[in-house]
Amino acid sequence: MMLSVIIPTCNRNDLLSKCLNQLSPAIQGIDKNTYEVIVTDDSKDNIAKALIAENYNWVKWIAGPKKGPAANRNNGAKNSKGEWLVFIDDDCLPEINILKEYGNAINTNPEVLAYEGRIFVDKPQTSFLEESPINEHGGYFWSCNICINALLFKKLEGFDENFPFAAMEDVDFFNRIKQGNVQYEFLYTAAVLHPWRKNNKLYKTILKRYKSDLYYISKYPAARERMTYKYYFKNFLIFLRNTIKYSLKYRFSGFGQKVHCDFLQFYFGLRLLLKLDK
Repeated sequence: MMLSVIIPTCNRNDLLSKCLNQLSPAIQGIDKNTYEVIVTDDSKDNIAKALIAENYNWVKWIAGPKKGPAANRNNGAKNSKGEWLVFIDDDCLPEINILKEYGNAINTNPEVLAYEGRIFVDKPQTSFLEESPINEHGGYFWSCNICINALLFKKLEGFDENFPFAAMEDVDFFNRIKQGNVQYEFLYTAAVLHPWRKNNKLYKTILKRYKSDLYYISKYPAARERMTYKYYFKNFLIFLRNTIKYSLKYRFSGFGQKVHCDFLQFYFGLRLLLKLDK
């Protein structure tokens, strides 16, 4: 059995290097002939190509389609040769036994065709601007650490490339897995560290995520019924309450921008109430 580790990247050579270092055959506890690492590079000038040629001769570099994260992940899958696909984001640090753990689980549980791995942080959050997709108990299937049978991935036609931004495309994929009654599991022992990343453009990020939300609810009637204007008004109250609650703990770091973003939830709800967005 061959594992294909797919790492989408775009203009983050510093983070990519740290990720690749953890996936080195000298680090991972499995035979180097049982896995491949593919970096699919969406940067305008293919800046990861030289980095890999000079420092990582065991990594396969390919040019990305320049159409966003979903298309970039699909591009990696199309150029893979493994029976199983492991997706890891370039800003994650895989643990040294991650591939061994996925391999053991695959061999032990032939009925399971998809796994989501653990995503953890190594220290407490210190600012409202810090973000990390923590997954300690499963149920999210976030694409920075998942493992999928390659034939299943092809059958489901991969990630939906119509999502406009890096948000909800993995939730959509997970939804299709569940709709197909595919057996999946959370694998705590297959873990990546996702350090807190300070997002100084949080306001713009929230706007982009809302546009992805709109596309998602256009696909699923059940989501449309749940993610109404009431959903966003409720989020506004919850988010604002938590911002006030943790303001002293974070010493008001990022407080102004966070409050601004909280009110975006109210704005989104208002737009849906007035039927300005569909």
